[in-house]
Amino acid sequence: MSQLDNPKPLTHQQAMRYSRQIMLPGFDLDKQERLLTKNILLIGVGGLGCAAAQYLVASGVAGITLVDDDVVEHSNLQRQVLHHESDIGKRKCESAKEKLTSINSQTTINTIQQRLDDKTLEMVLAKHHIVLDCSDNLATRNQLNRACLQANIPLVSGAAIRMEGQIFSMQPQNNDACYGCLSRFFGEQQLSCVDAGVLSPVVGIIGAMQALEGIKILVDFGHSLSNKLMLFDAMTMQWQTFAVKKHGDCPVCSVPT
Repeated sequence: MSQLDNPKPLTHQQAMRYSRQIMLPGFDLDKQERLLTKNILLIGVGGLGCAAAQYLVASGVAGITLVDDDVVEHSNLQRQVLHHESDIGKRKCESAKEKLTSINSQTTINTIQQRLDDKTLEMVLAKHHIVLDCSDNLATRNQLNRACLQANIPLVSGAAIRMEGQIFSMQPQNNDACYGCLSRFFGEQQLSCVDAGVLSPVVGIIGAMQALEGIKILVDFGHSLSNKLMLFDAMTMQWQTFAVKKHGDCPVCSVPT
């Protein structure tokens, strides 16, 4: 799929709605018109996904596909802000779709209420410009990394637990370091919020940063996190950024000589 899908001039209503973005130096009408053609695949409608999806839809993306096979539980309400008390027992995708549609009725909201195997994921990716990994397990992150590399589609991965969060992005067309180059350093640890807990705003911060990174990549605005890992420590309110080198022996993105 082309990065420029024949953007159309903004209507007067759209220009008014997105005026606060349009007035940004370097963003203007061109970037907004491009954003209105973009489709996002968002994996996981939990804490990260709920936060990221709101800003993506509000910013004016063409469409977003939500993927999650879970239902809303009482324990989700502390951090998964698209789900309300009346949604307990509903499919997370449907609960989120209702709220997102009320934020921006012009954005197409699709849902997939099942886990995607590799073949299905490949077919779904062909209809999207970028993937936001808002999942909560290493297996899914590695699957998305492999699929995005194969499809040459950017990936924005986020994670949050306890009082810590991280953001990492990859643009295969730039020959970036992939998630495999990063995850080789932390092995198979698979703690989740269920195991270790998380403070509610931490997932909101990371999810919002994923949306920001995704928008910047989609319209080529500012500098992305390519070949970098950004860590957030909520206890000290500090951010740290580390370089991530592309490894020649990475089992995912290395090219055999």
